[in-house]
Amino acid sequence: MTAALALVALGAAACTSGAPEAGSDGPSPAPSRESPPPLVDPSQIVSGGPPPDGIPPIDEPKFEPASAVTSLVDKEPVIAVEIGGDARAYPAQVLLWHEIVNDTVGDVPVAVTYCPLCNTGIVFERPTIDGELLDFGTSGKLYHSNLVMYDRQTESYWPQALGQAVTGPLTGTELDLVPAQMLSWEDWRRANPDGKVLTRDTGDRRSYGTNPYVGYDQPGSRPFLFEGDIDPRLQPMERVLGVRVGKHAVAFPYGELRSDTGWGSGRARVGGRSVVVFWKAGTLSAVDAATIADSRDVGATGAFDPHVDGRVLTFQAGDEGIVDVETGSRWDLLGRAFEGPLAGRELDRVVGIESFWFDWAAFFPTTDIYRA
Repeated sequence: MTAALALVALGAAACTSGAPEAGSDGPSPAPSRESPPPLVDPSQIVSGGPPPDGIPPIDEPKFEPASAVTSLVDKEPVIAVEIGGDARAYPAQVLLWHEIVNDTVGDVPVAVTYCPLCNTGIVFERPTIDGELLDFGTSGKLYHSNLVMYDRQTESYWPQALGQAVTGPLTGTELDLVPAQMLSWEDWRRANPDGKVLTRDTGDRRSYGTNPYVGYDQPGSRPFLFEGDIDPRLQPMERVLGVRVGKHAVAFPYGELRSDTGWGSGRARVGGRSVVVFWKAGTLSAVDAATIADSRDVGATGAFDPHVDGRVLTFQAGDEGIVDVETGSRWDLLGRAFEGPLAGRELDRVVGIESFWFDWAAFFPTTDIYRA
């Protein structure tokens, strides 16, 4: 199924769940607030096919203990979030069909978001503005092929990759990012045996576990409804982990990180900050095969600050996994030392956004590229 047909199918399925009618153009402007000038050309915000909330967000998420989950295979991808000791996993097999979960983690209101067309899993804090806690829906629009969210309180538009309102009353407002990782169910479960997992009990009838974007991330594929020039420095569908510090951005291509050992690491300075990125084999693509469990292994990444106790650790990847040179401690993909002198220590997380190259470069065209 092509991406275009997939989106039509998603829109059709949404009509059975009380979504706005397919003829709807999008949320109407909120009449009670004035809107500043838009930050982007509104003509570049295009219809993706489904109507507003035609891909229905999850507003009342339900969770089950990690030990009770039977619907995931070990290598399936999940989006991992932890705030204040509250560790939660959001399976890609569910987010493919909903794209937004309005939730509260560790008493912090958040929006957990996933754009299949860009492979961007991003988590934001949901702010309270003028006494109203924002919650988000899917507008049915795309900008640079990226999910455009809208908040239901003012109906401003927020491209997911920017985390900033670009049209509507809240234009210019930026959301705070929450560190998150997309990694395998097995790796997350091992690190968080007492964590909570989003269930399939969403109130909507969806074919969870299947992928409506079959073959979308194959080499040579063209992004859906992407009208700009594609930066030729990498292939459009190359996976990268994008890291921004201030105005400086660096893309860490998976191809530069992966190795035959199944582990990789890379280090760079981003906006004056030292950042280390880990890569590990064993996580499946969410947009490859018709059934996610049959998809190819693309691996997963995490970004961290290498400082521990005032010193900068140097990491090496090999057959034994990730080991720091200074103490010989072994580290997992979540930046936690589980063996050696630093066992029990955890690296500070840096916000890293997994993305297809075409999308990261479109939003951050001056990005540098990490080379091993």
